[in-house]
Amino acid sequence: RVGFPVNELIQAINSFLSWNSDHHAILVGAGHLGSALMGYAEFPRHGLKGAAAFDPDPQKTGSSINDVRVYSLEELPKQVRRLRPEIAILTVPSPHAQEMADRLIECGIKAIWNFTNVKLKVPGDVVVQKEDLSSGYAVLSVKMRMSSLVSDDRSR
Repeated sequence: RVGFPVNELIQAINSFLSWNSDHHAILVGAGHLGSALMGYAEFPRHGLKGAAAFDPDPQKTGSSINDVRVYSLEELPKQVRRLRPEIAILTVPSPHAQEMADRLIECGIKAIWNFTNVKLKVPGDVVVQKEDLSSGYAVLSVKMRMSSLVSDDRSR
């Protein structure tokens, strides 16, 4: 009857999601998708901070993506020790996904945000969140078809 204390509710949600704390992330695979993710303005607002990016392409090494420096893959162990990221964002080509996940785990990474289409095999103490863009597209396609069917039914 009194209403919700909106500010307190927002703070409680942010706390539950850990958006009120900074979480440093590294990106492995500095291609188009990785670059787009590093440029997504909402991540820093929710505590996700890009600490470094890694790519095998020597032309990308030494450059920056939205103020995040790109290192060679050879520097991964050293930079993980130095930066102590909590999360690795994986956007490598699928044939390299498991190998890169293994390397990240060897470096001590315990959370991987997987944007490849590979189901990673990881130890029980490593958390993986798989983002399957094809599945998202499939759901959108079904919703579009269902919406079209509803529209077609109304016009009859």
